[in-house]
Amino acid sequence: MVVMRALLAECREMLTEQIEYRELLRQMIKRDLLLRYKQTAMGFAWAVFMPLVSTAVFSVVFTRVGRLDTPVPYPVFAYCGLWVWNFFASALRFSVTSLTGNPNLVSKVYFPREIFPLSAVIVCLVDFAVGATVLIALMLWYHLPVGMNLLWLPLVVAGHVAFTLAVALLLSMGNLFYRDVKYLFEVVITVWMFATSVIYPVDRIGGTVGTLLQLNPMTPIIEAYRAVLLMNAPVSPAFSWTALFSVVALLFAWRVFHRAEFEFAENI
Repeated sequence: MVVMRALLAECREMLTEQIEYRELLRQMIKRDLLLRYKQTAMGFAWAVFMPLVSTAVFSVVFTRVGRLDTPVPYPVFAYCGLWVWNFFASALRFSVTSLTGNPNLVSKVYFPREIFPLSAVIVCLVDFAVGATVLIALMLWYHLPVGMNLLWLPLVVAGHVAFTLAVALLLSMGNLFYRDVKYLFEVVITVWMFATSVIYPVDRIGGTVGTLLQLNPMTPIIEAYRAVLLMNAPVSPAFSWTALFSVVALLFAWRVFHRAEFEFAENI
């Protein structure tokens, strides 16, 4: 009981710090958005360009070369998976160097360092919202109606963001202490994508490999998006467990990050 109270007090302290420095977070988000699209001709169109290109390529492969049965037309099935995955991968890609890329701020000024990976995740969330416009267009094109199960969407997004932020905090901290992390990350994120239900239904794979793939937290998250957006179905029990795991993982990652941040300046 004493331990639980101490943990709750620590969580309140961390949350209070975030509220206190909310203006700094807003400025960081604004700065990151401007830097990302500065001097680019396409601007926010880059948020939808890569998922669309990947969708086109995989659609040719899985509808012309090797046919793949999916519960909805394959292009919208693939785009939904790539849209969700790209937010996760992009947020982690920007988060992994968010601390090492700001040495002066990390080493000289005090504020909660969680702001760096949190800013990276929120900026990618803006791209995620832009990418949703293409998904809506595809749903209209393929006449996929939405229903009351769309009410699950805020919960799905919250679970998705919580898991992404948990991994982002650990990655940014890990890369500060061990600079190999950013190189290993590119390998892991590529393998992770093909071990997730991004471009094919994982439930088509049986045996031990299929069981292991089902344990991947990103698979229930992507399937939950497809369920509530494309198939007018409720989220699965697997997503409920994943959402709970995401919240616990976020609290754990945040606490570890917060306790280690006083060593950041020595390792920058």
